[in-house]
Amino acid sequence: MWSFIQALLKQLGYPQIVILMAMESTFLPIPSELVVPPAAFKCYNGELSIVLVVLASTLGSLIGATINYFLGYFLGRKIIYSLADTKIAHAMFLNQGKVQKAEDYFNRYGKSSTFIGRLVPGVRHLISIPAGMAKMPYFSFAAFTVLGSFLWSAILGALGYFAGANQGLLHRYYEEISKGLLVIFILFVVYLAWKGIKKKKNSKK
Repeated sequence: MWSFIQALLKQLGYPQIVILMAMESTFLPIPSELVVPPAAFKCYNGELSIVLVVLASTLGSLIGATINYFLGYFLGRKIIYSLADTKIAHAMFLNQGKVQKAEDYFNRYGKSSTFIGRLVPGVRHLISIPAGMAKMPYFSFAAFTVLGSFLWSAILGALGYFAGANQGLLHRYYEEISKGLLVIFILFVVYLAWKGIKKKKNSKK
């Protein structure tokens, strides 16, 4: 598997980006940071188009997320948790605790978690499973997934493109972007809390 991934990374083009990002959005341990910034660096060198890199990344993410969605949809919660406890799942750094974390996240924030969850490490590639288990309408799921994936891919693409060969600058931007995403996440949580309080007050009237 790792040899296959290395081969794709060495010949990184649009089809390879779609494949790798589809794998990243299932349950395979392939970080998107390993795919999009190097592809964007090729854009910096004039070998690829940054727009097509972001679109290919978004498409791959949707394909992988769709696979997870339908696994959750058709297999159900009991089978998913049983599979997460197998040796094969553990070899791919997947376990029941991680699935539970993604499910708790989905139950807490609802449909919109499939958007904001694409920006949260540890949740990004698994949030599609509880969405499927909850029978979330696919077109709503796909729309939120595309928006979140596009935003994340655009951020990684911008980092790889503008940082160029300056690794120190790249690391600094990663830190700044991480802080920015944290702020966005906090604001989103505050919004959800306000929405919940408002809904509770309305229900008491």
